[in-house]
Amino acid sequence: MSDTSHDPLAPGSLTGRTALVTGSSRGIGAATVDLLARAGADVVVNYRAKAPRAEKVVAAAEAQGVEAIAVQADLTDPDSVAALFASAQERFGGVDILVMNASGGMESGMGEDYAMRLNRDAQVALLDAAVPALNPGARVVFVTSHQAHFIRTTPTLPEYEAVALSKRAGEDALRERIPQLAERGVELVVVSGDMIEGTITATLLERASPGALSSRRESAGRLYNVEEFALEVALAAVEPVPADSTRLVGDVSGFVAGTAAGADA
Repeated sequence: MSDTSHDPLAPGSLTGRTALVTGSSRGIGAATVDLLARAGADVVVNYRAKAPRAEKVVAAAEAQGVEAIAVQADLTDPDSVAALFASAQERFGGVDILVMNASGGMESGMGEDYAMRLNRDAQVALLDAAVPALNPGARVVFVTSHQAHFIRTTPTLPEYEAVALSKRAGEDALRERIPQLAERGVELVVVSGDMIEGTITATLLERASPGALSSRRESAGRLYNVEEFALEVALAAVEPVPADSTRLVGDVSGFVAGTAAGADA
């Protein structure tokens, strides 16, 4: 057996466990899948529209010696979400790690309420649909941003405000489920990060507000890249849950400090 005492993601440390990562055909989701697969977890790769891209992530996971499947699901479609977890249960019997990575809201032509439907309503519905498939001792990881996590006390770019408010609303709604999850032996961790180099969101923000990324990079000193942030997400799935269920990644200068569960966090 591998010695995992100093590396919770060491090869073999997650053997026999199953992880499902939403929005994992690219970016942070795909990098998280890779890390969990390297640690021995079987994986469910969720994607909305790009099947070939998802299949590449599956192939890379299988190259690590684990089982992997790609399942299409639009998180705003309840039937699609139900089918996602049905596929996971049919193939693997249940889910031990659920990473709620998929989000959005800056896309054009999706309707004024799309951000709230995706980042709050769909996330709550996703968790509710997941509960029957979650094994005892399972961990749920919700991925968010400092711009959303601290939106109550720290303004963000106008172009991102609707997304930030919707993601914070989603976080709050998920936190309300913590007592119910605890009754089933399931834990929730919120991972909040600064702007991440190389993500679609960072690209869209820079396009909408030129200089936004460089300005934040200068203020923070450095920004995490996709692989670095994915490592923090993967670690949140296996390390002890912080006292306030929040893992803050990277610099928080410019944001108002406080616990996520607090009224002003």
